[in-house]
Amino acid sequence: MTHKILTGLVFILISTFAAGQNKINSALKHELDSIYQQDQHLRELASSDLLQTKGDSIADSYKIPKSELLNYIVRSIPVIDSLNLLRVDQIIRQYGYPGLSLVGPRTNEAAFFVIQHSRKIDKYLPLIKKAADKKELNFRLYAMMLDRSLMYNGKEQIYGTQGMGINAVNAQTGAKEFRYIIWPIKDPAHVNERRKKAGFRATIEDYAKEELGIDYKALSLEEVNDMKKQN
Repeated sequence: MTHKILTGLVFILISTFAAGQNKINSALKHELDSIYQQDQHLRELASSDLLQTKGDSIADSYKIPKSELLNYIVRSIPVIDSLNLLRVDQIIRQYGYPGLSLVGPRTNEAAFFVIQHSRKIDKYLPLIKKAADKKELNFRLYAMMLDRSLMYNGKEQIYGTQGMGINAVNAQTGAKEFRYIIWPIKDPAHVNERRKKAGFRATIEDYAKEELGIDYKALSLEEVNDMKKQN
């Protein structure tokens, strides 16, 4: 009986210690939720139809003329991004990546999006991979950041998550036109297998259609570079 009691007490102590180790940092969670909202708000506003349907009231809330609303948003996003990145860097220095066990689901994506929207991706990419390997962050997000890093460095992406807008010459009319493309992919024949393994539900074809409104076309780096030279 004594042995059973001691065993039970040990189990309770271990469980309590483990629960303490995994306790959510509520203050940090609240702050990161706020940072995530700041990161997303103006981007969602700019990409929605609210500027047309509720432009007057939105402009009033910012105390600016409606005619200046879009320019205000475009100018404000990089300022907010820079401030958010400074704070996220401080958080990472103190805690490491603020992942699932520290701030819980969804909030664990806040720091990722701030970094993803910066030009400091290469600095943080190893940290993001480590967080994904430890299941502190969805691997799918690491795949997105890896692809963006490769694209920014002029290399082929792996999972086909990144698109780009370019000015290209229309082969039929000879006129320059702006269009979106899926950035060149390494081994495009097997990209859907890699996407599925990484956790993406949509194929590259569906992603191109649903997210960018285009038909997917596998392009090489040489083809894209030729398009850019024509500008």
